[in-house]
This record gives sequence, C-alpha cells and structure tokens, in this order.
Amino acid sequence: MLFARAGGLTAWRLLLSLLHFAAWEAGSGQLHYSVPEEAKHGTFVGRIAQDLGLELAELVPRLFRVASKERGDLLEVNLQNGILFVNSRVDREELCGRSAECSIHLEVIVDRPLQIFHVEVKVEDINDNPPVFRGRQQRIFIPENRQLGSRFPIEGAVDADTGANALLIYNLSPNDYFSLDVQASDELSKSLSLELKKSLDREATPELHLLLTATDGGKPELEDTVQLMILVLDVNDNAPVFAQALYRVHLLETVANGTLVTTLNASDADKGVNGEIVFSFGNDGSPNIKEKFKIDSSSGEIRLIDNLDYEEAKSYEIQIKAVDKGSPPMSSHCKVLVKVLDVNDNTPEVVITSRSLPIREDAPFSTIIALIAVSDRDSGVNGEVTCSLTPHVPFKLVSTFKNYYSLVLDSALDRESASDYEVVVTARDGGSPSLWTTATVSVEVADVNDNAPVFAQAEYTVFVKENNPLLVLTLLLYTALRCSAAPTESACGPGKPTLVCSSAVGSWSCSQQRGQRLCSGEGPPKTDLMAFSPGLCPSLSTSERNEYTEANSNLSANMCLELN
Repeated sequence: MLFARAGGLTAWRLLLSLLHFAAWEAGSGQLHYSVPEEAKHGTFVGRIAQDLGLELAELVPRLFRVASKERGDLLEVNLQNGILFVNSRVDREELCGRSAECSIHLEVIVDRPLQIFHVEVKVEDINDNPPVFRGRQQRIFIPENRQLGSRFPIEGAVDADTGANALLIYNLSPNDYFSLDVQASDELSKSLSLELKKSLDREATPELHLLLTATDGGKPELEDTVQLMILVLDVNDNAPVFAQALYRVHLLETVANGTLVTTLNASDADKGVNGEIVFSFGNDGSPNIKEKFKIDSSSGEIRLIDNLDYEEAKSYEIQIKAVDKGSPPMSSHCKVLVKVLDVNDNTPEVVITSRSLPIREDAPFSTIIALIAVSDRDSGVNGEVTCSLTPHVPFKLVSTFKNYYSLVLDSALDRESASDYEVVVTARDGGSPSLWTTATVSVEVADVNDNAPVFAQAEYTVFVKENNPLLVLTLLLYTALRCSAAPTESACGPGKPTLVCSSAVGSWSCSQQRGQRLCSGEGPPKTDLMAFSPGLCPSLSTSERNEYTEANSNLSANMCLELN
C-alpha cells in the first residue's frame, strides 16, 4: 500500500535507501569522522547524508534530526547539502579532560520509515596547551656536606593536552654542580630531581641559580621555564628517608569516610629537632587531593575525607613531602598511588527515544514500535546491561547497536482480542548482585476492517401446515452485504429490506414467527448493512411477494436482523 501511494520512483528510492541501510548496519554499524579541536565554525566534518545513503530531497520530509548526549550545539547538519559541520568551538580538554580518547556520539533519526543511525566523531587533540610550572621559582636548600650522588627532588610541569602533545622533555641549564635526573614509568608522571656532581662549598658559592625548561612533544613545540634557586647551607646534614619510594593502595569506591588509606614510614638520622619529621602533601599532585584525603603531619597517617566514585576518578597520585625541623630544614618525597575499585553502585537507565503509535492490527512483522537506549555508569561487567520484555506479548527486542534496541512486532495482532498492551522493559546489569530498572511502553492497537458479519445461527427450521397449497420449506439462506446507503432514522431504527423464502424444489410456504438476530461482531452498531435472499422464485405471485415482505420487514439498521 505504501508503494502504491508513493508511486514507482519514490518506492524505488525508498527500497534503495533501505538496502543501503541494511548493508551499512551489516558492515561497520557506525559512521566514523574526526575533527581537530578548536576548529572554526563551519568546518567541514563529513557528508553525513550521502554516507548514510539518504537523498537530500528526503531530509526535511523524513524529519532528519541529530541528537547527542554531549553538548548538542557542537556539531550541526546543513539540511540543504547534507554536510555535517562544526557549529561551535570544540575544546577537547573541556569535553573529555585528560582522557586518552575523546569522541562525540551522535544519533541520526529519520521517519517514514523510522530509522536510527549512530555516528562517532573523534575529537583530535591539538597542541593548544603549553607546559606550566606552578611557580616562577623553586627554592632548594642543600647543606654543603651532602655527598656526591645525592638527589634533591624538584617539581615538574603539567600539560593539559594528551598523548604526544603532553609528553614533556626537561632540560637543565649548563652548570658544574648538578645534573637533571628524570624517572618515568607507564603509570606515573615523571619524577624530577637534581643529582649532585660536585661538592658544594658554602663559603665559595652560597647560591646557585639554574633554569629548568619543560618542552612538550607537539608540533609546533610549546615550553615553559622555572628558576631553581639553590641555597647552600651548612647545618642539619641528614634528610628524612622514606621506607618506600612508592606506596600502592587499592580502595573500593564505597569505603566510608575516615577510612585509613596508608601510614607513611620515614626516618631521619639526625638527633633532636633535626630528626623530627613533618608530613604534608606536595604541590604537584592532583588538584583535588586535599578534597579527598587528609594527612596527619606527625604520624603520617592518610585518611579518606570524601566519597570516592570510580566513574569520576579511577586513581589518585598523591605526592608526599617529609620535612625535618632542622635549620635549615631538609626534605624528601615519596608517592602514594591510590587505585579505586569499581562497585556495582549505579542502576541501569532506560530511555525511550521514539515511538510509532498507535500500530495497526494488520501491521507486518518487524514493524518498529519504539527505540530504547540503556546505559549504566559502572564499568566492566557492572556496566554491561541486558534487556528483556514481559512475557506473552507480541513484541520482541532487537539489538541495533551496543546498548540500543528496537521494540518490534513479533507476532500477529488482533484488536478484537487485545486493543492495547503495557510492555515492560527490564534493564539488568551484570554486577553481583545485579541492579535493574524498568520502563513501560503503552502500545495501542488501531482497528482495521478485518471481520465479516456473522449470523446468530447458520440454519433455521420452518414448520408448514399439512393442507397448505404450497409444499415444504426446510432451509432459509440469506446473504449479508455492506451497502453505502446512510440510515435515515436513528442508529437502530427499522429499515425496509425485502426478504423472500425459497425451497430446494421450488415450492413456497410461510414460516411461523420466530425472531432471529444477525450481528457483524465488529463492536459498535453499524449503519451500512443490508440482507436479502439468494434469489426470487419466478412462480411467486405479486401478492405472495408482498405477504413475505410485510412479514419480514423488521430489519434494524445497526447490523441486527429480525427474521419473522
């Protein structure tokens, strides 16, 4: 019926579109584009309509639209040429922070027929952030009697970019006393320290001024510098020493506030106040460390003071500083790496994004009723969501993409048996114990004319007096048809059809009066039915015809027939 109305050319285009969509789904299942951050308004991203197999002329009639979970104004589609372009400034660091991967996920929806496409636009990092030292100067106190090879920690720079654009290379200005030692690992940021190469003499050189440069790996390169002021002292010749350079701790994200994270252990070979140690957080750790943790300056105990959320931060790198009370004070550093373990603490979410209701009772199988998206903020199996329907409904869920489903028709509908359905979608995650949530879709079934009128009984028995001139009538057969004449009286007022009785042998007789009822079974009273006999006997006289007409004229106009 759709092709007949649309015409040959439109139907052919629609068929090609459906075939292209099927091939596209069976292939990658998703369009991929990329755009550099900070791209100007109007920057070309991709020919999205062409890549989805959609004609430009059908974008507006089919209500072509784009939705995004991220900021919806970043990308836009020109409905005149089908091009996806940058609508407003895209800041990768604002959008994704320091995450290694950053993408904008789009949902493209068209109607008639309803289709949904998934598009991923990768935001490529550009080197738009230089390295930054927290201060313009770092003061370092070094006693003159420190041994060669001694190391003195210094603070590095931070870069808001990711990947190669945030890969920092450090250089120290040429000097005779110190070299730069850089320790790097896959898990942690680089640790910097000055290594003493030549003995110090406070009387000869009380101060040294060095320049530390941090250069990133972007093109073009960006850099920042900080001045290192070395103050040479001759008191308190032992610095605190930590038992470990790195403390590793694992915490469930549901642990209570006040939980002990770890206890630091450091010692100082000096005596008296020169050996008394004060613990504190360093300045080059994560900016929110002091909002999540506190440290006891005397005991070195670190405790949790705020809730953890694995979905917010998966780990914390805490820089610890131990300073003795000598004059001048001496210091040492270590790191505490806190890894947050995921707990199934987020319930799945269900969003019904589109519906095609009501649905005709003669709709074909696989007709899309609604589009359903599920999500779970947890990670791993705790965030893996499966969907199910209430049993015994003529629908099923079809997975169209990860965490996206279509509610489609799976078996025949009959409005006369069920005129509506309350379909309950249950989303359950893979955690142990699992969490679940439900959403209800109300489906109304639209009526079509698929039921013929039905007589109250299929056979009628007629009794004839034995001396009647006419012989025997054993079977009455009537046919009920739909006519276009509108009723002239009320919905159930009397009509004036002509009813004639005939026997198999051509004889005629009158039946005794018995009321019978004919109904269509289609619900409310109808006004467009008529009843008549299969044929009239040629031998029946005009007076006999009138006799049977008057005896059988009580036919109501609401599809109920009284036979007398």
